[in-house]
Amino acid sequence: MPLIVTDYSWTQTDSTVCISVPLKGGKVEKVNILSTDEYLKVHYPPYLFEAFLFELVDDDRSTAKVGNGIAVISLQKRTNKVWKHLMMTTNDKEKKKVRERALLKYQEKLSSESRSKAEKQHAEKKYALETMMKLEKEERDSILKIKHNEREKTTAEMAAWQLRRKQKVEEEAQLKLQSQRDNQDILKTMTEEQENGCSEGGMVKLDQRGNSDAKSKRKQAQLPAPRLVGNIQVTFTPRVFPTALRESRVPEEEEWLKKQAEGRRAVNADVEELKDLREEERNPDWLKDKGDKCFATGDYLGAVNAYNLAIRLNRQIPALYSNRAACHLKLNNVHKAIEDSSQALALLTPPVVVNAAARARANVRRGSAFCQLQLYAEGLQDYQAALKIDPCNEALQADIQKIKDIIQGTGPNPETQ
Repeated sequence: MPLIVTDYSWTQTDSTVCISVPLKGGKVEKVNILSTDEYLKVHYPPYLFEAFLFELVDDDRSTAKVGNGIAVISLQKRTNKVWKHLMMTTNDKEKKKVRERALLKYQEKLSSESRSKAEKQHAEKKYALETMMKLEKEERDSILKIKHNEREKTTAEMAAWQLRRKQKVEEEAQLKLQSQRDNQDILKTMTEEQENGCSEGGMVKLDQRGNSDAKSKRKQAQLPAPRLVGNIQVTFTPRVFPTALRESRVPEEEEWLKKQAEGRRAVNADVEELKDLREEERNPDWLKDKGDKCFATGDYLGAVNAYNLAIRLNRQIPALYSNRAACHLKLNNVHKAIEDSSQALALLTPPVVVNAAARARANVRRGSAFCQLQLYAEGLQDYQAALKIDPCNEALQADIQKIKDIIQGTGPNPETQ
């Protein structure tokens, strides 16, 4: 049999009833409070407090606080008036009916909350699944578009090559035909000269090769003039990056180098605020190395301070924001990690080969932060962007599969672990 608590106290106003129940050494986690519009129970083994309320209350607006060895229950009255008593006087049979009604209402409330929670989870899973399907469709459409463009490009190149080949064949045929016509003209001229020479009874003087002087002179007259002597200037396009010519992105690469050079020269900090710093502490590269060393030793706050000062000196270095995002992830500052990763990705434009690894790291860090906020659809986008840059990374492939399993509801949810 439980021990009935009798040393409770209560106060009231026109709209509120406040009941204080001593816990008598009971632990907070073991206190069970059940409240309806006409019944209140506070159970902490082996003690029990029951109140069959004098009037009906609004259970949805009532509150309960447990702590410091006491449970305080604040009940909102349905009608603004002063109660004569806290509890109604009735027999055990009536109390039993009230208790059963209260328990039934409480079970219905729990069932309704469970259904609402299940419907909400179902809606979230449905939204996540639709988002993932949309992303996959966009990825398929992008792949098909790339294939279509490559096919059209290849077809155009083949047509251009066939046209050039046809033109070359026609030119060769014309040259060959012209050569045959020239030979026929020469042969005709020689025949006429021989006939004229024989009719006059003269002898035709032949050169050492057996050709007539007239034929030799005619051939010499038809030969083109010798080529002029000169030098041909050959220049080569300078290449900064080891990229194949057909895959070259020279304008983007030059713009990236220009932005990096401008960022190195930019100093945005106030001179008055930095006059007490040592010479090396005014160098963003030195501060970045210091932050990297602090991060490696586990001093994440020290690393954040070093990166903060370096960013004040130069706000155009993306590695400072990306590394500070890694520190915020370690310190559970998830929103700050998302902001720094986004700033790093904004500075890592245009996307070129040189900044590919940095873009992949920034995407992974922002995707990890989104997943910690349970925004798995957004996190999946960043992880897939990183995998596009480094498609052979097995760790990224495994992480993407885990996120997809969580979205589909087939993987372990970090919230329940």
